[in-house]
Amino acid sequence: MSKKDKLIARLKNNPKDFEYSELRTLLISLGYDEDNKGGTSGSGVMFLNKTVSSTINMHKPHNPDILKGYQIKKIIQELENNNLI
Repeated sequence: MSKKDKLIARLKNNPKDFEYSELRTLLISLGYDEDNKGGTSGSGVMFLNKTVSSTINMHKPHNPDILKGYQIKKIIQELENNNLI
């Protein structure tokens, strides 16, 4: 099982401790590019996948680097809608 497959399986389990760095690794492996929404975006970040015309907007979590449950659900839904997972 590849690292990408392990991260997909972990994400689908809706964990309470999924880190932003894990999400970033997964989305990049699925063809997304990270964009910080300009120089004054603060913690706002956008992931773009031009192949499937998908955009994921979110705020980077701060100390700790753990995603909220609603963020995980939104990301799973977007990836499933685009047949990426």
